[in-house]
Amino acid sequence: MMRTALAYPPLEGSGTSYVRPGPLQGRVGISALARNGTSTMTNLTPTGFLGIGGASLEYKWLAPASADAPTIVMLHEGLGSVGLWGDMPEKLQQATGAGIFAYSRAGYGQSSKVALPRPLDYMQREALDVLPKILDAIPFKRGLLLGHSDGASIATIYAGSHQDHRLQGIALIAPHFIVEDVSVASIAEIKTTFETTDLKAKLARWHKDVDNAFYGWNGAWLDPKFRDWDISEYLAYIRVPVLILQGENDQYGTLRQVEIAREECYCPVDFKFISEAGHSPHREAPGATLDAIEQFASAALRADQGLQIHAA
Repeated sequence: MMRTALAYPPLEGSGTSYVRPGPLQGRVGISALARNGTSTMTNLTPTGFLGIGGASLEYKWLAPASADAPTIVMLHEGLGSVGLWGDMPEKLQQATGAGIFAYSRAGYGQSSKVALPRPLDYMQREALDVLPKILDAIPFKRGLLLGHSDGASIATIYAGSHQDHRLQGIALIAPHFIVEDVSVASIAEIKTTFETTDLKAKLARWHKDVDNAFYGWNGAWLDPKFRDWDISEYLAYIRVPVLILQGENDQYGTLRQVEIAREECYCPVDFKFISEAGHSPHREAPGATLDAIEQFASAALRADQGLQIHAA
């Protein structure tokens, strides 16, 4: 892990800069507002925007049938957004009965732009500063984080840096804990594809500023200094069950990521290998992926009332 504290540039429209703490320094409880009994919870409409740290963040909220049901918070990939989850939020709610909250991070979807280049610790910044504010602002009384790729890394950092009694498990689809050669090669390849094919036009359907979304992610990963990015130290501090789903043909990562989790974690780590799937098994093998997440949610939340797992 990079040890030197870095000053982050502000989000567009924000005067706030950030200094990254290490895992131990950053291991905090839930917010002071929550500890003091002061609620900042927002009454959510099915879609809308949350104002967080000077940014306007697009979200989608599928309320549960029961107010006592837990919430699953979905954290998208490096080129993802609320819309690019497709119908997975609806299928996930049908399968679990939980409330489902998905949002587009700054720089993605219809959310505020970010200043480029992104800081190389952008995922740490999201997990340590932005995500805690979001969880305090939404009806997250208890539940799970579900992350894909960058979103899975953000979920890992959050779980390893916060003693949050509300969090009862994290499900990680194709997570990155370190940078692998295959990741850099594939990200360099997609840069060429973005600049020479219709990929840019396709992604523009989902991002109001597609260049901000693409180059914010791609530029960080292809920065030579990013090869030192390593969040594996956070794994040892996770105290909730972990599910990792990895596609058989993932072009952005190998099973080394799973091995690192098993080596570093003291918490239970379940692994599901999704055959005939690549980096996005929830799109390429949705049935197997949803079944694995449903089973994990059932086990992680079994002791709690208000969640009734039923067939999708």
